[in-house]
Amino acid sequence: MLQTNSKNKAALAPPKVRWKLFWENELQLADHVELAEFFRKTYAPTGAFDVNSFEGSRSWAGARPELRAIAYDTEGVAAHMGLLRRFIKMGAADVLVAELGLYGVRPDLERTGVSHSIRVMLPTLQGLNVPFAFGTVRSALQRHVERLVRHSPVRVSRGRVRSTLPEARLDMPPTRIDDVLVIVLPIALSMCDWPTGEIIERNGPGL
Repeated sequence: MLQTNSKNKAALAPPKVRWKLFWENELQLADHVELAEFFRKTYAPTGAFDVNSFEGSRSWAGARPELRAIAYDTEGVAAHMGLLRRFIKMGAADVLVAELGLYGVRPDLERTGVSHSIRVMLPTLQGLNVPFAFGTVRSALQRHVERLVRHSPVRVSRGRVRSTLPEARLDMPPTRIDDVLVIVLPIALSMCDWPTGEIIERNGPGL
């Protein structure tokens, strides 16, 4: 379990918001039910995910995270970020990354500063000793993302990512290519070690 210290919490997050870190095996059924409801309410207005993915106790949309940073307040789940270590491929290079995704902030907490408090994930990334943290977001969120990562070593660029679909369907191809914003944070290596390529191959569904 991971919590921000009082000094950081006061600087980065609204009062009474506490962040906790959970391995996926630590979550109980009731936790998944609560998270699924959070995602349905958070993503429905944005169209970021098909909220039907979060029916019942399903608290993931594509790949299932192995670690989750979850923020709580007196109303329940306030924000969420998932993490999954995986290899992605760029050209001939295989790159170990901690993919970050399933990010959301409860609608009533937008613009309160809680989104900045996701920085509590950084010590966890450093503890995992992965070369890079990696994530993708829709191009429409470019201004928002750039504001969040200002004055940090994060690189934001446009890119193409090929992923498998979460569910196999006879009426659809097995993979899709998305034009997205690619977010890379150097952890154990420097940004100059990040390979180049025309397309990033996830070889699995997105987080």
